[in-house]
This record gives sequence, structure tokens and C-alpha cells, in this order.
Amino acid sequence: MSPLSINTTIKLPSGHEIPQLGFGVYQTPAQDAARCVTEALEAGYRHIDSAASYRNEGPCGEAIRAAATIPRDQIFFTSKVPVKKISYEGAKAQIDDTIAKSGLEYIDLMLLHAPYGGSAGRKGAWKALVEAVEAGKVRNIGVSNYGVHHLDELERHIAELEEERGGKGKGGVISVGQWEIHPWCQRRDIVDWCAKRGIAVEAYCPLVQAKRWGEPAVKKLAEKYKKSEAQILIRWSLQKGLVPLPKSVTSERIKANADIYDFELTPEEVEDLGTDEYDVISWDPTISSLDD
Repeated sequence: MSPLSINTTIKLPSGHEIPQLGFGVYQTPAQDAARCVTEALEAGYRHIDSAASYRNEGPCGEAIRAAATIPRDQIFFTSKVPVKKISYEGAKAQIDDTIAKSGLEYIDLMLLHAPYGGSAGRKGAWKALVEAVEAGKVRNIGVSNYGVHHLDELERHIAELEEERGGKGKGGVISVGQWEIHPWCQRRDIVDWCAKRGIAVEAYCPLVQAKRWGEPAVKKLAEKYKKSEAQILIRWSLQKGLVPLPKSVTSERIKANADIYDFELTPEEVEDLGTDEYDVISWDPTISSLDD
């Protein structure tokens, strides 16, 4: 593999590029978010992952706008349409609200946060994302927490929208998908589905919310490379080709989570660290039905 760096990006189906290392702000209090994002940018991160439901889009945008030495087009900002707005009108309104709250002229990536709202709601919400791309409000679109059956449905919706809206490309392009992924929840079926289509796969909870500290396999690698267990897990994500989204409100950890480019796991170590467990520590909308 080619050497990874904090500047490594992944080419998306849209043609844009996404920085491979992201900085998550889930559960980051609004009063701390601007500081955390500023410190992340100073540490070299160029990818900030927020959501309407996190209630910190405003301070994230504030920090991005205040980063005078970093051109706006070098910072990748993500938000998500919340569950209660998975519909055409709901998603359309949310996009405008995110732009207003963040104070940014455009959103780099807008995701549907979960596959709820029913089939018609999901199709309508996706159509709103497509229109936002066409209007220049959003650059890339995708989904979060979709199961394979939801992804298959989305492809059908895209085909329908192409017919309804006048031809190929009019149904939008899935550029990114985001899921909880770590060695104890690899989601191989979803990752394979995305790989076949060139869709970038983002991994939230890459540090397993610190619930796996002390695992022998991780601890052994941490000792070998003189790194923390968190750094081993983030490096694992990167070498799997994922886009990890580690989060922290602690200045030292924000920096340490980006200090992962001076060592490399062997292919065997990457393989051996993965398990066949299905240990979901967050929520799991992937298993919801198409009717939900």
C-alpha cells in the first residue's frame, strides 16, 4: 500500500475527494465544539463530521470560518438529516437550516442519518439531497446506518428518479456511507456492497467508546509499536481503507488520535485484529425493516 499521511484523501464517485481521517463531534457539547474543531484543525485534521441531531453545527461552522489560514475548500464538513426529517420537505428544510446555522456557503457532505421514515419518505429525502447538489448547496450525498436491503432500495429509488427527472445522473450519486465499524463489528456485507460501487465507507465508534481497552490483540500491538490502543484502532481503520471518525474533547487525545502516521501494521496484523463478532455498541438501524 502507498504510505498514508494526514493529507491522504479518497476519491468519491462524485469526483470530489474526502480526507481519510475525520474528526467526530457526536456528543460534543455546543460550548466545547468550536474549541475542539479548532484544535483538530490545528492538529492537521481537515474533515469534520457533525449532524443536525448533535446540535453543534453552529460552533463547528464558526471554527471552520475562523480558520483563516486554511482555505474553505480544504476543509470537508459533514452534516446529517435527522430521523424526524426523513422526507422530501423535511430534508429540504434541514439542508437550508444546516447552511444557516453553520454559516457556511455549502456543505461538503450531507447524509440521511438513518433508514427510517418509510420507503416514500426515504425516496423523498434522497430527492431533496439530489436537488441540493444541483443547486450548489451540497457537494456530496450519502447515507448512514443503512442495511444492505435499504441500500438496494436506494438504488431502485435512484433508477426511478432518473426516469422521473429526465435521465441518467438525475437520481443522484451515492458517494459515502457511514456505519459503526471496528474490529468487533466489521459489517463485511455492507463494506463489500459499497466497495463494488466505489462508495467511501466511514467508520464511527472506531475506538469502540473505550469499551475494549485491554483486549490482548490490541494491547500486544500497542506495546510492539509503542502506541496507545486508540492509535492502533485508528490505524487499523485507515489500513482497511475506511474513513475513521475518532472523537474527543480532550486536547491531548485530539492530537494523539492524529499521530498515527509514523508506523504501519503488517497485512497479517490488520487481518488478525478483525473478528467475526457482531458487537454493536451504539444503535443499529441497519436491521430495521423497509417499513420503519
